[in-house]
Amino acid sequence: MDSSKQEESAAMLQVAAEAFQAKNFELAAEIYLCQLKEGTYVGSKWDLLLKRANCLALGGKLNEALEIYREASRQEELGVLQLKTIVEFLMEQVMNDKGQGVTRQQTGNTLGFFSCPGCRGFLFDPVTLPCGHTFCKRCLEVERDCSSAQPCKQCKGRTDVPALTSRLRPNRVNVVLGNLLSKWVPTELKAFQLQQERGLLYKDKKMEAALIMYNETILLGNHLLYGNHSVSNSGLRAYEETLSDTEIACRPQPFWLKSQLKKIQALVNVGKMEEALREYLLYLTSNQEKTVNAKLERVNTGKKDGETMEEETCKKSLEITQSESFLEGDGKPKSCFQSPVLPLSERCSALKRKCSDQSSGVPCKIRKQVITPSASLALEYRVPVELVDASDLECSLCMRLFYEPVTTPCGHTFCLKCLERCLDHNPQCPLCKEDLSEYLVQRKYCRTVLLEELIAKYLPDELHDRKKIYEDEVAELSNLNKNVPIFVCTMAYPTVPCPLHIFEPRYRLMVRRCMETGTKQFGMCISDPVKGFADYGCMLEVRNVEFFADGRSVVNSIGKRRFKVRAHGQRDGYNTADIEYLEDKKVEGDEYAELLSLHDSVYAQAYSWFNSLMQLLKNRILSHFGAMPPKDSDPQENADGPAWCWWLLAVLPLENRAQLPFLAMTSLKDRLKGIRRVLNFMSQTRAR
Repeated sequence: MDSSKQEESAAMLQVAAEAFQAKNFELAAEIYLCQLKEGTYVGSKWDLLLKRANCLALGGKLNEALEIYREASRQEELGVLQLKTIVEFLMEQVMNDKGQGVTRQQTGNTLGFFSCPGCRGFLFDPVTLPCGHTFCKRCLEVERDCSSAQPCKQCKGRTDVPALTSRLRPNRVNVVLGNLLSKWVPTELKAFQLQQERGLLYKDKKMEAALIMYNETILLGNHLLYGNHSVSNSGLRAYEETLSDTEIACRPQPFWLKSQLKKIQALVNVGKMEEALREYLLYLTSNQEKTVNAKLERVNTGKKDGETMEEETCKKSLEITQSESFLEGDGKPKSCFQSPVLPLSERCSALKRKCSDQSSGVPCKIRKQVITPSASLALEYRVPVELVDASDLECSLCMRLFYEPVTTPCGHTFCLKCLERCLDHNPQCPLCKEDLSEYLVQRKYCRTVLLEELIAKYLPDELHDRKKIYEDEVAELSNLNKNVPIFVCTMAYPTVPCPLHIFEPRYRLMVRRCMETGTKQFGMCISDPVKGFADYGCMLEVRNVEFFADGRSVVNSIGKRRFKVRAHGQRDGYNTADIEYLEDKKVEGDEYAELLSLHDSVYAQAYSWFNSLMQLLKNRILSHFGAMPPKDSDPQENADGPAWCWWLLAVLPLENRAQLPFLAMTSLKDRLKGIRRVLNFMSQTRAR
């Protein structure tokens, strides 16, 4: 081929690629066809055939695309990547069909709140993970067998999930949810108990006994029983009955994965390969936890990471069907599945003959028995009103409806605030005394999502009242004039840092409430032998809190405003007060000029005193309180006076009782005179 034809061919292929990107699949397919006919293309014919097949598939010409894929398979073996386009196209069509029919098929026939997010079956033995999501115990045990970690399928990758991985805990059933399910949906629990019994019989290969057991209990009308009934029939090789059972099992929940897998295998067993392929694609699109590409890759490489027994069986059964659907050809197979290729009609006939032959040895009285679906099969999963009792959803600590429920690893549930208060005193579960010190390390408590949803659904009025009580409490705690929390400890001053070591349970609660309400403020007063704490103090604002594993914390706070106590009180073990805030009285004219002169003089005296200190003492002061603030150009600019005055009072070696009067003064002139007297006394003492 001369260079001019090669250049022309390359240009046409570029046009085809651009048409494909623009989704003009018809034009792209036509260009590829012309290149194939003329034989002027650059590269392999196999590659060109695949590109044309992809264009036809995406353009909706599925039959033509399949013919091209088969032709391409004769040139070279096809792998996962080569089949990706048509598989994604088919799955998209299935998803469209699924989206159009879900509402119609599932309205009033869904497990709703009582379905497991993992297997999408009934939430049997509910276990709540630290992230707040709940799964059936069996799902989590399967995950644990596959991995040392226990990830959540709903919030995988979230950074706010507590990583309680210091040791692997056994899966504990959520006590509250377990009791609710046994009361609200006893039929489904009975179905799962029967499922476990059937499992033992099935494991011992007692197929007839398992089938008889389900025949006697099928009147429960639960779709799960039909799924288990199908397994027993399959074990007896009664494949037509198996298919009938799986169709009934899928009726309430067409896209429950386990039922889908059983139905796929049943279709394969009776020789309905095309329907089985369609159901398998539907299964792949429904499985949100495992992407289609990952599934195809495992099929191609033979990996079985995370596959269940049913998935592996169905995959093997469908490998031939998939290769036939795309690649039917002569001689040895060219597919990625490495399976012998037979015409589809022959394969179906052979399977039907095999099913007929195998089923002939099954006892007639069992194989011929027909089970009619109960009328209760279509019953909605709605909890009867008479079964809903608010007392079933009450916190055992506050005896009120759960608000922000948190479930511990031991399976007990409490209101978030109730649990935190208990952990302030003892890092153990309030009910079973199991160690919960990991919660103190993480300081993250995720609410139990399912319980919140159930309360919102079935107890909306009670939840509204409970929320109103909580909001009233928060509003009361947010009031910085009445019932203000008081930390009784040391002197604090406006603008001066005040680091605190919090270890008492009452002050843990106090600081946490200040943070939760958003005020981030509390009062600081020195103790008083008569009243409990002094009549004057300073508000502190929390800048950050550092928590330790044992529950202690270091609070980095800074002084804000001075206040006078109007009434003393207590709340939940810590002191409170009704307060009014203090401000310096401003002066004008000659009084202001005199104040300004006094301010400059005392500042110079204070600055000289600080510089006269030993370097070691100066370094300690600087590391704790920072540098001395500069002199203010207007000493009356701030309501509490110049910042340097408060800094100086904090570093002067005075007892708390001697410092308290300065906090109560509302005259800056009097405060400056008092500071000057202290500085003069310090100078005289040093001179002696």
